[in-house]
Amino acid sequence: MSGLVFGKTGQVARELAALKGVTCVGRERADLSDPAACAALIAKLEPDFVINAAAYTAVDKCETDEDAAGIINGDAPAAMARACAALGTPFVHISTDYVFDGSGEAAFTPHDTPAPLNAYGRTKLLGEDGIRAAGGRFAILRTSWVFSTHGNNFVKTMLRVGAERDELTVVADQIGGPTAARDIAQACMDLATSLGKGGPSGTYHFAGTPNVSWAQFAREIFAQAQMKTKVRDIATADYPTPATRPLNSRLDCSLIEQKHGISGSDWQAALAQVLSELPR
Repeated sequence: MSGLVFGKTGQVARELAALKGVTCVGRERADLSDPAACAALIAKLEPDFVINAAAYTAVDKCETDEDAAGIINGDAPAAMARACAALGTPFVHISTDYVFDGSGEAAFTPHDTPAPLNAYGRTKLLGEDGIRAAGGRFAILRTSWVFSTHGNNFVKTMLRVGAERDELTVVADQIGGPTAARDIAQACMDLATSLGKGGPSGTYHFAGTPNVSWAQFAREIFAQAQMKTKVRDIATADYPTPATRPLNSRLDCSLIEQKHGISGSDWQAALAQVLSELPR
């Protein structure tokens, strides 16, 4: 099989690039701000499957740049999906827990009604809606709290800042599942394979277990890294950001296992692997 991956430098794209059978393309070949060009590339290459691992992910910047984010996160995936549908090509798209409002304490299922709190979530939902409208064989994969050895993420930030301070304040009332980019990449590949064999299209959740707060995540990072940095819990209200974050990012991942045989991710084991690969 020969797959086309949109994205080259992001966390999941970097992990996909390490797998066999895919070609990753960056902005030099496919700029998501030009949806028609992305669709044209699919039509030209006629890949066996397509994975969109590219997005406008600067959550706070989206608040003042929603139009641009809407093209990249909304219009481009929809154009890709239409091009894939025309060819009968399986299309896998990575989405986010931020399409939900974070209310309650129950894990959100793929069937729950989205209600994004911020511009990033709205633009990602726009992309989801466009993909569903395109028809064809598709899988929308919502995930959360991505980390890896690549790029900027919470694990690398904690290691860097923790090395400079004896104590950090970390939000303790946002709950979710940290998810390794490597595990997301494999889930995307497994979905593409399953779709190619007639597996059902739809929206699925994939996240690490168990669910924790950011503060608990930070403590585990320091514990595994054998750092003595202490973590002091604070509320989201004590750490204001331009974009409102959902308090509840728990995702129910049972449907993807039921329909495609893909199990959830053990983020603590994945964290140990990431820490072993990072320079210290």
